[in-house]
Amino acid sequence: MADELGRDPGNLRYACETTFEGVGFADRSVLDVGAGEGGTSFYAACAGAARVVSLEPEAAGSRSGVQERFMRARELLGSEQVELRPETLQGFDPRGEQFDVLISIASINHLDEDLCMRLQHDPEARNTYLQILSKLADLAKPGADLIVCDCSRYNLFAQLGVKNPIAPSIEWKKHQSPRLWAELLEHVGFRNPRIRWTSFNSLRRPGRVLLGNRVAAYCSMSTFCLTMEGP
Repeated sequence: MADELGRDPGNLRYACETTFEGVGFADRSVLDVGAGEGGTSFYAACAGAARVVSLEPEAAGSRSGVQERFMRARELLGSEQVELRPETLQGFDPRGEQFDVLISIASINHLDEDLCMRLQHDPEARNTYLQILSKLADLAKPGADLIVCDCSRYNLFAQLGVKNPIAPSIEWKKHQSPRLWAELLEHVGFRNPRIRWTSFNSLRRPGRVLLGNRVAAYCSMSTFCLTMEGP
């Protein structure tokens, strides 16, 4: 599967194990928002999830091959419980369904990039984003697990006005801090936020011990994992 998803198998497994630390999947339903080629969706399925709905709008008419690679991995793994929906969160019609686990890996800022950039100073942008996140809350069963991973807006290189040599393509202005996301998600009913700063998956546990902190993250990729509980 890792070859289909374009990742080193050991790195992919370590990333999923650390991201979903303490989260159970057995016999639970999962919503993966911005699922990409399906790495986290298939991990959830392999961990025992009874149903996984993977939202990936780029799969709709995309020329990048996302849908093809997703379906190929699904076939290889025999993960019939994983359903790819080429839709945004805003356009998703759950038909009354709610989920035990909600996942957003590098996608919460893409729900509306323009609004995301203005969240700190524009009340209208904040209110509209809260409406989007309210839908996410409505999709959560009571006590559901929410996992949000992304880059923080604050990074040493960005604040120096130079490209980050590790990740030169990241547009930092299109991201926000985990504390802001936690505040907004608490506003719509999620609770008990826990923020963890993450390191390079290729360094595995030694990297986590040495670099899995706020200062090291600020000087490298500014990546975090925010976990919360459903309303």
